[in-house]
Amino acid sequence: MKQYQASVSRQLSARQKAKLLWNARRFQHEEDGVMVGFSIILVIMMITIGGIGADIMLAEMRRTQLQHTLDRAILAAADLDQIRPADEVVEDYFTKSGVQHTLNEVVVDQSINHRTVTANAAVESNMVYSTIGRNVKSLWPNRPANGTYTQAEIDALEETINHGPTFNLAAAGTAEERIGNIEISMVLDVSGSMNNNSRLSNLKTAAKEFLQTMADTTEEDTLSISIVPYAAQVSAPDEVMNALTTNGFNPVANCLNFDAADYQETSLSPSKEYDRTLHSTWSSSAYDNRPHNQVVSINAYTDCRAESSREFTLVQNDTEALKNYIDNMFGSGNTSIDTGMKWGTALLDPAFQPVVSSMIDSSNADSGAVPQIFEGRPFAYDGHESLKIVVLMSDGQNTRQHFVTDNYRTGNSNVWYNAQEDYYSLYLGQDEGDDDNDGIYNEPIYFWPEDGVFRNHAYGEGTYETTEVVKTDECKSYRRNGSCKRYKKIRKTVTVNEPGEANVLSYANLWAYTTPRYVADYLYAPLMGQSAARNAWYYPVMDDVGYGTKDTRTRNICNAAKQNGIIVYTIGFEAPNAARVVLQDCASSDSHFFDVDGLEIRDAFAAIATSIRQLRLVQ
Repeated sequence: MKQYQASVSRQLSARQKAKLLWNARRFQHEEDGVMVGFSIILVIMMITIGGIGADIMLAEMRRTQLQHTLDRAILAAADLDQIRPADEVVEDYFTKSGVQHTLNEVVVDQSINHRTVTANAAVESNMVYSTIGRNVKSLWPNRPANGTYTQAEIDALEETINHGPTFNLAAAGTAEERIGNIEISMVLDVSGSMNNNSRLSNLKTAAKEFLQTMADTTEEDTLSISIVPYAAQVSAPDEVMNALTTNGFNPVANCLNFDAADYQETSLSPSKEYDRTLHSTWSSSAYDNRPHNQVVSINAYTDCRAESSREFTLVQNDTEALKNYIDNMFGSGNTSIDTGMKWGTALLDPAFQPVVSSMIDSSNADSGAVPQIFEGRPFAYDGHESLKIVVLMSDGQNTRQHFVTDNYRTGNSNVWYNAQEDYYSLYLGQDEGDDDNDGIYNEPIYFWPEDGVFRNHAYGEGTYETTEVVKTDECKSYRRNGSCKRYKKIRKTVTVNEPGEANVLSYANLWAYTTPRYVADYLYAPLMGQSAARNAWYYPVMDDVGYGTKDTRTRNICNAAKQNGIIVYTIGFEAPNAARVVLQDCASSDSHFFDVDGLEIRDAFAAIATSIRQLRLVQ
């Protein structure tokens, strides 16, 4: 080597040495092509990192698809109505969805009121894109001079990709259908229009099927049902009225007049005083049933009906008894959706617990109006002990609800009645004008409509003097045989002892038998004239709540129910558009509202039963 180097050194001239040195220095400072190799490395790194991200995204998509398919499969398998084996249902869902999987295990836990299905599945996902980057990087240093690969090299790369590293994706879940404690209020329209087009008959069939379905799919003593039939009013059982604080008297029927504030809340508190609906009629006819002592005969034109079949039933679990109750429902009267909904929610509100408790016989489970097992219902809203549901059905919009105004509700009226003689008297106050012409001013004065006279007492409470024509013993003419043909008559003042007994009538008692129109036209008109009598005793006695106000009240009570977590289903049964709008607003959501005709009402109740039993993912 030394000889070779020495030889070269001897052969190079000074100029050549200088040029060689200059070229070496120039090569030392040359930068062309320096970044090519680094850029290639960066590209390979980007492909690899991007491939890892793509592989993760692809794996997550596959895992999500696997989980969603598994969720749907176990939900279907856990349905209490499902008769196929759970593993077959789950496998069938995967097969039809086309999702690759390995179904590892399906476990079923089932009892009378629940079915729980647990399953897990898995699938492998290849690392496709990141594998490409790694293999390109590994093949790059050995690339051919012309930049292309042979077919064998490409096949080797594809084999590496297809059989490279994999993700192990898993999905697991548990679906359960469980019916725990459920409280249901069925608020059913029984107004007069329900008699049309077989609506009431179709309602009864659908409601009874609903009862049976709920009974079949719930564990014993977990389901309580209240049924509230409503028309212009809602009638309550005696036991409920006895536990409430009320103002007013009704001898035959039990209804309450709610004010606007009552529809802002679901509660009906035993400690709050409510106006009791008087047994009265809004009829424009003038008739009186007092002589017959039949208070129910006024019932045809009253909002608060006296029939026991109109009284709601609350917190029951005897399916057959409830079915019989539905069979006895009849259609009559106006429509008050707001009042029906108010009672329906009140029977689910925990404030009603004392009323329910008062109807339970703690010493004998079978003797109380409410089964002993339901002590403590309605449960608290926030206790998560019970699912509270209202099923509200109507075939029409709100109409009118009538009531006796405050000035004619309580206390005694001015009307006295002698039942034995069927005779009315009107008390007018003190006899300041000596209307009875007896010269006494410091005494009460009464008017007797039948005779049109003033007296100082009600008929049957004393005596009165009257002038009568009586015969004397003096004969004015004789017959041929000597007998008296005509006796002399004279006018004589006699004292009459009034038979029977007069009693003052309370307003509640007065309206229970007699229409306001009768009181005005037959009792007061002889005293003050018909026009004045009607202005005092007919027009101001009865008032009503119209449909606009009732629509607002319906929306308010529905909103209060939903705010307290009550699930509200509504059914418009061949209802007009105005009613459908109110019912749809009332429902918990659009999917909780059903607009049906004819026999479709059975489908609506069936769908509601299924919805109540809806499945829940619990894991």
